[in-house]
Amino acid sequence: MDLAAALPLATDRTGPLGNAQRYMRHQWIARFLANPRVDPDAVMAPFARQVLERHVRDGEPLALILDQTKLSERHQVLMLAVRFGERALPLAWRVAATEGGIGFETQKALLDTVAPWVPPSASVALLGDRFYGTAALIGWCQGRGWDYRLRLTGNLVVVDGATRTTTKACAADRVFCLEDVDLTGRRARTNIGIIPDPGHAQPWIIAMSATPGYLKTLEYGGRWGIEPMFSDFKSRGFGVADTHIHHPERLGRLVLAMALALHWAVPTGLWDARHHPTPGEKKT
Repeated sequence: MDLAAALPLATDRTGPLGNAQRYMRHQWIARFLANPRVDPDAVMAPFARQVLERHVRDGEPLALILDQTKLSERHQVLMLAVRFGERALPLAWRVAATEGGIGFETQKALLDTVAPWVPPSASVALLGDRFYGTAALIGWCQGRGWDYRLRLTGNLVVVDGATRTTTKACAADRVFCLEDVDLTGRRARTNIGIIPDPGHAQPWIIAMSATPGYLKTLEYGGRWGIEPMFSDFKSRGFGVADTHIHHPERLGRLVLAMALALHWAVPTGLWDARHHPTPGEKKT
């Protein structure tokens, strides 16, 4: 109802049979969200390609962020976004009625959708939290030729030649770099960087295809750009967590409206900062 009150739509119009009918704005929203012909992937594709091509044109590597957040009491969204400055812009997503993590099959379907939108010349790194440090996702990235920074849990088995240990034990022994090791029972071949900095409650244990080192491991911190975006969706902005929508596909279409709003607002803000800088922005 809050969204409906802001829509610039007339509340009266003539129906197809010529009878005067009263259309409430919230009914218009309900029909839009229930329309199966509204495909968020198809709508987002040109916007996503535009922002990805802009990064490549500016000579920037693409940092794609995969993460999940709670949208309502019954729904979670798996989001793939591109880091844009200190924040992120949504590219594609999948909404599921679940309280737990959304598994690899859905992750793969989401990544398979977005991968063709990435310019062939782009240098890509996929950033993901501990939900995503799996052999399956590492294998997918390697098959695509993408770099990755995927955080690992501490209980994963690491096999380095004849040595068998765990990621937690490596961190405790202050082993900061592991190259070409086998990870988990599925033996995903990867490099691992570890940062046990005092400022972190737990060490960062990061799987990557790049040669591991402190700075390469630190690049995982780019994942935090998606958190302000999630806040925009929820408590700090659109308030999507207050929705009473029951169907995941309808909630996905509501996310589409918010994603388009962000794709408009962020470049507009950048343009305004460039042409009408504040005194602080002029100094930087």
